Amino acid sequence: MTGPVALCCGEPSGVGPELAAKAWRTLGADVPFMLIGDPSHLPPGTPVAEITDPSQARDAARSGLPVLRHDFGGPATPGTPDPRHAQAVIDVIARGVDLVRSGQARALCTAPIHKKALQDGAGFPYPGHTEYLAALAGTPRVVMMLASPALRVVPTTIHIPLSEVPTALTADLLHDTLQITHEALIRDFGIAQPRIAVAGLNPHAGEGGAMGREEIDVIAPVLDRMRATGLDLHGPMSADTMFHDRARASFDAAVCMYHDQALIPIKTLDFDRGVNITLGLPFIRTSPDHGTAMDIAGRNLANPSSMIEALKMAHAMGGARVTAPA
Repeated sequence: MTGPVALCCGEPSGVGPELAAKAWRTLGADVPFMLIGDPSHLPPGTPVAEITDPSQARDAARSGLPVLRHDFGGPATPGTPDPRHAQAVIDVIARGVDLVRSGQARALCTAPIHKKALQDGAGFPYPGHTEYLAALAGTPRVVMMLASPALRVVPTTIHIPLSEVPTALTADLLHDTLQITHEALIRDFGIAQPRIAVAGLNPHAGEGGAMGREEIDVIAPVLDRMRATGLDLHGPMSADTMFHDRARASFDAAVCMYHDQALIPIKTLDFDRGVNITLGLPFIRTSPDHGTAMDIAGRNLANPSSMIEALKMAHAMGGARVTAPA
């Protein structure tokens, strides 16, 4: 894919505008991106280069932050979300998707949204960004990956109580998660033969059934069937031995069974540079791995590392998708 990365502004009262400005100061034209949003919401003194077409972003980035204007009709107060901005936030996301799907943008990167403000101001019916993007794309199942230079992890089940994980962990869900992850590593990361480590659910991967049978009844049969089709899958493995240095060198991504099993390792290893990636969409989408941070918005305190990595990763994945074999 060609063109710049499209950065959706997210909640304008959060740290998104500040992070966009800081990311441009670091990346400049080396990783061309354009902010879709209202330029009046950017921190005072931000050099702005307004553009009318994504193709102008690379040249514009040499003099200022490229902004594809999307008027919100009013100022944003840092730390105080305005429900009147809700529909514009939603429309920016849809506009970004249209630009990527039409080939005018290389990939989509999304600044954090404030879900309650969207619900209060526009009746937003989705739990979050990911579900809205899947609906726009007509994609029945997507997968969340957290990635950094140190590690890539995928949780099979995500935002549910731990007590519900054994029931939610079905063979179909695990199969689809592994298949989507495998295909994305080839298509979007340029890894010809992905190696995927798969965690067990229970301590010591169930210890032969002594501490649970999910590994025997659900996980291992899925892995056996998928190995027979050529996938390089290792497991089910004891999660407590998967993430030390030597173990991480043996795989390209780790698929875990629940949220914290996946996210604790990556946030311990590389807290500031983690990137949220949605796999399974017909376009590339990344996001910084944090929220709107209303408590520090407008105070020039936000760390831009995750946003910078999200933009760099979107740019790189766009390049890999171009060159990946059909």
